[in-house]
Amino acid sequence: MSFLKRFGFYLIGLSLGIVFLAFFFKEKRTEFCYLPNCRVLKDIRSKELIFSDDIKKLMNDQTISKAYFDTLLVEGNVLFNKSDTKAKPCKTYIIEGIIKEQLAEVTIKNCKNGAEISALKFVE
Repeated sequence: MSFLKRFGFYLIGLSLGIVFLAFFFKEKRTEFCYLPNCRVLKDIRSKELIFSDDIKKLMNDQTISKAYFDTLLVEGNVLFNKSDTKAKPCKTYIIEGIIKEQLAEVTIKNCKNGAEISALKFVE
């Protein structure tokens, strides 16, 4: 069997495998979170969000809504240099992101049972 014929069979098999994998992974909505920022945000998203009294007051005044925090937990950046990742029983993370077209820092206490959004500070 000539080299071109073997190479043709190889390309046919490779293309069928790529199509199969693309179809398979598209249906599962697989997310690969290996970096620390992605892992922390995914862990917080998987838990029940609890809002502090200050944040509840802002939400009741309709200054901000829960949707802003949901977006922040997907697109935000965890500031590990400002966060307290060694605290017991709840680790404290500072997450930076855009809320109402302004740069904001949100303090989140990540416990085993839930994540409490405890403070919101707009950065100028």
